[in-house]
Amino acid sequence: MGHVPGWSIGCAGAQKVPARGISDVMIVDDHPLMCDALAMTLTHAFGLKRVRSAASLAAAEKLLHEGALPDAIVLDLNLPDVRGIEGVMTLKRLARNVPLTVISAEVDSDMVMAVMAAGALGYVSKSLPRPQMIDAFERMWAGEPVTPEEYDAEGAAEDGGEQMRELARSFATLTPQQMNILRLICQGRPNKLISYELSIAEATVKTHIAAIMSKINVRNRTQAALLASKARIFAR
Repeated sequence: MGHVPGWSIGCAGAQKVPARGISDVMIVDDHPLMCDALAMTLTHAFGLKRVRSAASLAAAEKLLHEGALPDAIVLDLNLPDVRGIEGVMTLKRLARNVPLTVISAEVDSDMVMAVMAAGALGYVSKSLPRPQMIDAFERMWAGEPVTPEEYDAEGAAEDGGEQMRELARSFATLTPQQMNILRLICQGRPNKLISYELSIAEATVKTHIAAIMSKINVRNRTQAALLASKARIFAR
């Protein structure tokens, strides 16, 4: 697995053409300046024909439902309506074969491992200088997984990388409504309040919870919440 170098490797030269022929990119980030800067950088470096932006996961889902799939997705983990790897899982469900890169101001080893286990192609720090960021995207869009230099991929694999991938696969089987219910369980909401907040019958909530526990192989709500925390599903 490739790593993003920690120091400058030189200035960007002529336009690059990614091996995957990326020309249409969706950027999901609620910081307008970051969106604009990244769009300009990637467009100049790779000659992109189209860049769409969304300031929330809901807005990104709407774009994916209403238009053609992009060639690549760039996702910020911290959005107004989602935290943790839930965003990765949601977008991968809607655009399974589209390469997805997480870009974040935070580089936490556990989160990097969770993001990669959820199916992201790479994890890039927002603090990277422009030449290094272009190099990272060039390699990712050519099909190479890329993570921050300080992330020890081999160590992560030994420390539970395969277990994390299994967890991510299990949580990916949850329906959107089941994910909503799991989020509320993690927030400590009782069934009655979940029923009220989601405008569904309490019996329906119980049915969904039973399905959730079966899919992720736990016996109770507490175990479900602990497992979701371990997998960084809703982590801040």
